[in-house]
Amino acid sequence: MSHETAAEPRKRFDPLRAMYNWVMRLAGGKHAVPAMAAVSFAESSFFPIPPDVMLGPMVLARPDRAYFYAFVCTAASVLGGFAGYAIGYYAQPLGEWLLRVLGHGEGIDTYRTWFDQYGLWVILGKGVTPIPYKVVTIAAGLAKYSLFTFLWASILTRGIRFFIVAWVLKRFGPKILEVVERRLAMVTMGLVVLIVVGFVLLKLIPH
Repeated sequence: MSHETAAEPRKRFDPLRAMYNWVMRLAGGKHAVPAMAAVSFAESSFFPIPPDVMLGPMVLARPDRAYFYAFVCTAASVLGGFAGYAIGYYAQPLGEWLLRVLGHGEGIDTYRTWFDQYGLWVILGKGVTPIPYKVVTIAAGLAKYSLFTFLWASILTRGIRFFIVAWVLKRFGPKILEVVERRLAMVTMGLVVLIVVGFVLLKLIPH
């Protein structure tokens, strides 16, 4: 009777998983805050792992610093958004290549159509959903979209997203994390719509 056993299949190396695990390790290191800022900045133009991966564990470890961490994420992400915008605006071939790598190789005319037809809503919608924010930043630069509008919309969407994560984890702890991840886009988009509607109503009300 043979006692030979089938060799266990070798696990294939997953670079995205390895990068995810590396980012998670950074969240527990002594340089976690600057590392999170770097990840937030890079994620806005080319890096594949979102800063939420670090923000969650860091808030759970230090709830008293939750809003500081959210502020760091927001500021670094918006600055990174400028970098993505600049890539699209000043380095068109690189911007189009990055978008192709991200699965959005529709071409510069398509990006211009996005902003011509939907304008601000492209940033408000995609800035809070799982669709990579970097797609918006690069496409906005390629389309030569208003930099001022891009700036304030990015601050609004990125800030709401990260501060919601920080507040929920600080208030309810790790048990709510899975729910947050499932519902974050819907809740954040609802808040963005309410804020924009509020601004519109303020302009319509006679003073």
